[in-house]
Amino acid sequence: QVQLVEFGGGLVQAGGSLRLSCAASGRAFGLYVMAWFRQAPGKEREFVATVSRNGDTDYADSVKGRFTISRDNAKNTVYLQMNSLKPEDTAVYYCAAGLVGVRTTQSVLYWGQGTQVTVSS
Repeated sequence: QVQLVEFGGGLVQAGGSLRLSCAASGRAFGLYVMAWFRQAPGKEREFVATVSRNGDTDYADSVKGRFTISRDNAKNTVYLQMNSLKPEDTAVYYCAAGLVGVRTTQSVLYWGQGTQVTVSS
């Protein structure tokens, strides 16, 4: 069992930056593939970024070059650095954990409660 808690959401102007953190409790954090998803009002939850056990990363095309995902296994924490934010990045951001290929909601074993990110124009 893994519990995930996100921190760092808020309101920011377009072009600004935010850093989200996700703290994991429970055993064997290092065994999980970690990811961030987001869900805007009226839209389906979508993949944002993932980081493998050894630090390999992958991103949705919409955030490539602007967002960076990273993990610190010693601190049981995964991060999402978001730069050059756009109004269309406004959504609730969810931390997620799975065992393989965490790029779809079906592959997620554990979800955080979500944190709101609002980007004003």
